[in-house]
Amino acid sequence: MVSMVPLLLMFVIFYFLLIRPQQKQQKSHKEMLQTLSKGDRVVTTGGLHGQIVEVKGETLVVAITDSVRVKVDRSAIAQKLTE
Repeated sequence: MVSMVPLLLMFVIFYFLLIRPQQKQQKSHKEMLQTLSKGDRVVTTGGLHGQIVEVKGETLVVAITDSVRVKVDRSAIAQKLTE
């Protein structure tokens, strides 16, 4: 029984230092993806900066410049920029 205490302690430490923060980050990213709307400035996972001009379900149309528009999956958005 005494030999299991260090193993249990190691699991608890891993949970609070690695697993729990990652779950919180995934939850906040998922919430951010659900609240994306027209006019939001975003960065894609590929590093493109742009503004959402149209939302079609899981597909977003992002304007990179005035004449360049790109269709991206909602899941390809890395972050929402604040101004």
